[in-house]
Amino acid sequence: MEKFRKEFPVLRKGIYANTAVYGLLYESLLDWRQEHDLDFLIHGSDMRIKALKVISDTRQTVGEFFNCKRENVALVNNFSTGLNVLLEGLHPKQKVLLIENDYPSLNWGFENRDFDIHYLKMTSNLEERIQEIIEKEQIDVLALSLVQWLDGFSIDLEFLKQLKNTFPDILIIADGTQFCGSMRFDFDNSGIDVVGASAYKWLLSGYGNGFMLFSERVKEEASINNIGFNAANGDLDKKNTIRFAKLFEPGHLSSLTFGSLKFSLDYFTKIGIDKITEQNRKLSEKAKSEFQALGLLDEKFKKRESHSTIFNIKADDAIFQHLLANDVYCAQRGQGVRLSFHFYNTESEIDSIVKILKTSR
Repeated sequence: MEKFRKEFPVLRKGIYANTAVYGLLYESLLDWRQEHDLDFLIHGSDMRIKALKVISDTRQTVGEFFNCKRENVALVNNFSTGLNVLLEGLHPKQKVLLIENDYPSLNWGFENRDFDIHYLKMTSNLEERIQEIIEKEQIDVLALSLVQWLDGFSIDLEFLKQLKNTFPDILIIADGTQFCGSMRFDFDNSGIDVVGASAYKWLLSGYGNGFMLFSERVKEEASINNIGFNAANGDLDKKNTIRFAKLFEPGHLSSLTFGSLKFSLDYFTKIGIDKITEQNRKLSEKAKSEFQALGLLDEKFKKRESHSTIFNIKADDAIFQHLLANDVYCAQRGQGVRLSFHFYNTESEIDSIVKILKTSR
């Protein structure tokens, strides 16, 4: 991965452990973005045909990267917008299971509507508790983040697949913003009905782009009233024949921002998504081992076999300031400090953070 690290200038300024806040811009993407805008500057409206192709190609690339049918991919500016459109189309009064303190845009979307909501506290045996509540309360919709934003708790993907087999009628909606791009993901074989994600974090695509992936079943469960000329591809005769995913795209999309998403997905493919997955697995195991040895992780993680690359360590403001003073990019979240690692990080950087933490005591 060392040759790819050279593409990220911020890495020369310190230890970037803050991808959970914002994924880094890299030099080849900047070159592409500048070339795109130069074309617009020089060619004006003649750029339109090329721009439309960029959007179409992005949809195709997203589908291929996450193994989702192209026609079931919606391009959205961010997860929050896409989720709110979807929830307006779900039948009210359904029983919904949420995780306490999950990402606000996920939980608020349900709480702001007339659903019958049940909550689960985050525990080490979360999967077991989810299955118990679904069976006991006859839950209709399970909505959760694949990776929790506060502390990096990672749901067992195999569990979700088995859950769908056990309860085929349940609708599973997942926020993948803190997950997609961190490891390989096969949507069509996941058992999940909807995965939405903003792509400015782990997919390194900058603000203003994201996607929604849909199963065939969700089309039967949701009645979407969202509409616009772009959804019909600018064809007056197609108002009544718009496919489900396109209803999430009522207006024009930016070829700059969505082209950035395509570029990053191609970049990840060039590196190798399996290599990225393996590198992040090593970083996760290394960080978990080191932070647990220092007694800095919540007890519930001791019983978990796997974890994401996001960690919330027990640390006050003084420790946070100490990390910043030693050029560690990180963030305060909840009662601690959140550190998040991506493939451009190294195990030696984790060692350096551990040394910094020891000197703060």
